[in-house]
Amino acid sequence: MKKYFKFSALLLSATILLSSCIGSFALTNKIKAWNDGVGDKFANELVFVCMHIIPIYPITIFADAVVLNSIEFWTGDNPIASNVGETKIVANAAGEDVQITTIENGYNLSNGELEMQLVFDEAEKTWSAVYDNEAVKLMQFVDGNTAQMFTINGSSMNVTLDEAGVNATRLFMLGSFAMK
Repeated sequence: MKKYFKFSALLLSATILLSSCIGSFALTNKIKAWNDGVGDKFANELVFVCMHIIPIYPITIFADAVVLNSIEFWTGDNPIASNVGETKIVANAAGEDVQITTIENGYNLSNGELEMQLVFDEAEKTWSAVYDNEAVKLMQFVDGNTAQMFTINGSSMNVTLDEAGVNATRLFMLGSFAMK
């Protein structure tokens, strides 16, 4: 038993240290969300304790830590985390509420008057904005470290996928709007 515990502790430590990603723990959070909706606080607590005794929670935490969060780190996508139809309200830069709904291949954005979609094309590795049935390509992944950014006026620029690339993109986009 002691040998098994040491091996498990070493394996868990290695996966956490080597992946460098805490991850979203999507599976565990989905089980917890279900648990929170079972009934009143006493029923929720009873189910919570039972799920530790059975060991549902320890199994989901282990699956998240070792498998799912590693997949999320290496691919950028957790297969359990995407919730098609999930809606959030966020404030934009002008302080207006924007409703963001997750769709199968991206996001639907609406402020109550205008609506657009941000759509990812897996085959072309591109993000596009779709408004009034017209798609405008925003960016295309070139490789694991570079993306090509596009502007409204048709120019493009390759940027690195890091903080310097984000800053270069902001300057590039500001310049393209100023020229219009």
